[in-house]
Amino acid sequence: MLNIQKKMSNSFYALLSLPATAMGFALSVQISALSWILSTKYGLDIHEIGIVWAAGPIAGIIAQPIVGLVSDKLWFMGGRRRPWILLGGILTGLMLLALPNLGIIQKMVMGSEGAEGLLAIAVAVALTLDLSINVSFNPTRSLVSDCSPMAERSKAYTWMQTVSGTFGVLAYLIATFLGNEVLIYVGVVIALIFTLIPSFMIEEPRELEVAEDAKGTESKTSFKDMNNALLPLYGFLMYGIYVIVAKLFGMEDTSSVSIFGLFTLSTVELACVVVELIAIALVLFNVFKVKTNTHEFQKILLAHSFTWWGVQTMNIYMFFYVSTQIIGLAAGKPMEQTNSMAFLTRDLIGAIFPVLVLNVVANKIGATRTHTWSILMMALGYAIIAMFGSNIVIFFLALAIVGIGWASLVSLPFAIMSEKVDQTKMGLYMGIFNLSVVLPQLVASFKMGEVVNNAADKSIIFVICAVCLAISGVLWFAVKNEK
Repeated sequence: MLNIQKKMSNSFYALLSLPATAMGFALSVQISALSWILSTKYGLDIHEIGIVWAAGPIAGIIAQPIVGLVSDKLWFMGGRRRPWILLGGILTGLMLLALPNLGIIQKMVMGSEGAEGLLAIAVAVALTLDLSINVSFNPTRSLVSDCSPMAERSKAYTWMQTVSGTFGVLAYLIATFLGNEVLIYVGVVIALIFTLIPSFMIEEPRELEVAEDAKGTESKTSFKDMNNALLPLYGFLMYGIYVIVAKLFGMEDTSSVSIFGLFTLSTVELACVVVELIAIALVLFNVFKVKTNTHEFQKILLAHSFTWWGVQTMNIYMFFYVSTQIIGLAAGKPMEQTNSMAFLTRDLIGAIFPVLVLNVVANKIGATRTHTWSILMMALGYAIIAMFGSNIVIFFLALAIVGIGWASLVSLPFAIMSEKVDQTKMGLYMGIFNLSVVLPQLVASFKMGEVVNNAADKSIIFVICAVCLAISGVLWFAVKNEK
């Protein structure tokens, strides 16, 4: 074991963050370059690119809990998470390397230059990249929990976000000033080095730390346990299944139900809303009398899901706001640059705040309350944009406020969640926790797209964000605060 790991020094937490940083950087490369290269270099149309991107959420729904459960039980090559991190890092690096060289791969595999063969290879590479990133996030985050004591879990995850967030900002800067192809090759190097080297330097514990109130309890995973854990996401899960079936098999519900004359839902969508409202009531009042830790985990999933509903609405549709609402921007480059700078502003705050500010505050008032107030500040930032964001100065100042919530969102919830579950099932629960991100993303991608498209005033984007984050902040108050 390295001396820095024995001492649990800051340098060890930085090292522990590198595998998650590799996947985060690869995701930034994917966001910045995948659609661009598939469209401009290989001629895929919007529908085909959309199918490729849909693989991520679907992989998250199906694969993350499975990979998490298997990694909890498997000990191979000296670790639980090490085999999956190595596999994910190698596949991610190879697929990134393949993206700019699909023509060469086509000649090697098919010995021809036909357009159809190239399309098939492009889709296969892009899908493998998406699956590799999505699945590998689970073991890289679980590793942080496995190798840090519970008393320093907030510190471990804030370090993870500071290191990962810094490289995420670097990715946007490389794309802006050097171009997407350079970014792809840098991504190959980081994906390989940041997963392969730390995996063999970090020693995973064979026996995991168990919370005092969990000692002596049965550690088997039952269907009832998983069902209890998923209860707060029933409405989102129902909608996710509906969307996947509707889009893949053309079985969309075309009925229309008006809600107070403000917006319309299909019958299936209305049923999803009703189911989710019932689930919220069942969780908050603990109707099924589930044990304390499971109940806390349920409340975390519930609050976290509304956070990501709002955040993903901004992530997907902000360009439409920038291009129509901000005064004084000319069409073309200024709009693109403003949109990129907006995300850079948010992510820069997200990289600086976790270790320097949030970890300090969390040690004083508790991680849960720190996160709760950060989320409410994020809601405030969104509300300011919705009301006054047409002024570009106010727009960027409000985004800095949003960045405080973003800094907390991508760090503290992992620490909070990891303290509430059986440490020997961390991979499984990390996979279930990911569903509170993925399922709301499907709502934002499809239903919110319809709402934004039909709205004449694109400020509706940040109204949705503000409302979702305000609801999330209120729900976080229901989660027990540990100092």
